[in-house]
Amino acid sequence: MTHAPLSLTRESLNRAVTALAERDPLMSALLQQFGSPPMWQRTQSFGTLVHIVLEQKVSLASARAVMQRVQELCPGMTPALFLQVSELALRDAGISARKVSYCRSIAAALHSGDVDLKRLRRCTDEQVMQQLTAIRGIGPWTAGVYLLIAMRRPDAWASGDRALAVSLAECEALEDVPSYAELDRRAELWRPHRAAAARVLWHAYLSRRSRE
Repeated sequence: MTHAPLSLTRESLNRAVTALAERDPLMSALLQQFGSPPMWQRTQSFGTLVHIVLEQKVSLASARAVMQRVQELCPGMTPALFLQVSELALRDAGISARKVSYCRSIAAALHSGDVDLKRLRRCTDEQVMQQLTAIRGIGPWTAGVYLLIAMRRPDAWASGDRALAVSLAECEALEDVPSYAELDRRAELWRPHRAAAARVLWHAYLSRRSRE
């Protein structure tokens, strides 16, 4: 019998950040300065995928505002109901034409059964990435964030995340923000706890801005 991969809990996240701090001075310094990061979790759902798509290249606050308007248009946020909402209504809610196309593509894939989010729970991280990125509108970043925040996989990583790159540059006082390829290479040092490392860096990024 195949067992579902483990998901992060508050307890296992604490163990992971402790392990990171013991072997990486940067992680140790960030934990001392900002404390342990929040769990940050969302439901494993179509609505979460839409929310993540809305967060592509915009602020979290802006995406949250648009998501609230979308939920008013589509209470329940099921793929079938979403497909019944007109493109014009979605555009009026603040979604760009491209993102409307992406979200409808995701809804169609889930509604048809081409991708089943419940079945993904028993898939490896690599299998989840492969199935999700096969859907138009879902790239490595969107799939990675879904693995991190919704599925809470311990070693998930959001490749291409601007906030992670900026946070690392700020934490290490780098002159330039590292490229995503450089960030991914650095993240290899944090295996098998990359999801915890991401949360530490995100926490530092948001904490700095809340203080400012």
